[in-house]
Amino acid sequence: MAIDSHTEPDTDQPQEAPEPREVFARTREEGERRLTRTNLELTTTSLVAGFDVVFGVIALAAATAAITPRFGPSAGHFVGSLFFGIAFIFIVVGRSELFTENFLVPITALRSRRMTGRKLAQLWTISPVMNLVGGTALVLIVSSKGVLPEGAAPALVDVAETIGELDYWAAFLSAVVGGALITVMTWMVEGVGTVGGRIVVAWIAGVMLALLSLNHVIVVTLELIMGMRFGADISGGDVALNFAIAVAGNLVGGLLFVTLTRTSQAIGSEQTDGSSE
Repeated sequence: MAIDSHTEPDTDQPQEAPEPREVFARTREEGERRLTRTNLELTTTSLVAGFDVVFGVIALAAATAAITPRFGPSAGHFVGSLFFGIAFIFIVVGRSELFTENFLVPITALRSRRMTGRKLAQLWTISPVMNLVGGTALVLIVSSKGVLPEGAAPALVDVAETIGELDYWAAFLSAVVGGALITVMTWMVEGVGTVGGRIVVAWIAGVMLALLSLNHVIVVTLELIMGMRFGADISGGDVALNFAIAVAGNLVGGLLFVTLTRTSQAIGSEQTDGSSE
């Protein structure tokens, strides 16, 4: 049964999680919507997602700077990660859209044979570009002198240089896990029938991404650019190289470990339901 959180009170929501086939049906419907949007909607939706990520990075830096001097870097990283989760709350509740959110949802729409690979290619091209354009524009503003609180800049430099120290293989594997995590988030968001539930799912995913320092193509690229603005030992070539590694790893994690398995799970659920009738 489909859940309409805008018209039904929370007491009417089912107490059990929906079946995989039900989540898949909702996901496919959302995928069809995404693949039929105008270029204006796609562009602006992706643009504001870049803003949302930067807000999360700012929150991470400010919280880390406030906690680290008194409780140490480990506590600072932990608290900062908790605050970074607001980025994904903004994205999910505000209906903006990261590139990595499109590894599952539009793919399910292609299975319906009513959508084309050309629309998916367009989505995968415009989305990451506008994520970075929006995020970079805000980075240039917040990294201007005096905008962020004292201590935030060193925290951002440390984040960027920690990422830059990863070797290629470690960066790729981290990206695989990051892509899988965010794609799981999109599946869970479609399966949750309330705004409150979606907020919790989004926040948990954001916290895990930051806490584990996973290589997410948009988040990490914006962190590296911000670190460069504050003097981190990172070059433009480093940013471009990690972007390529992160795209590859995120795609593998999102498509192979989540989209393929969740789609198979939903197909199996449909077959089980059919055989029981």
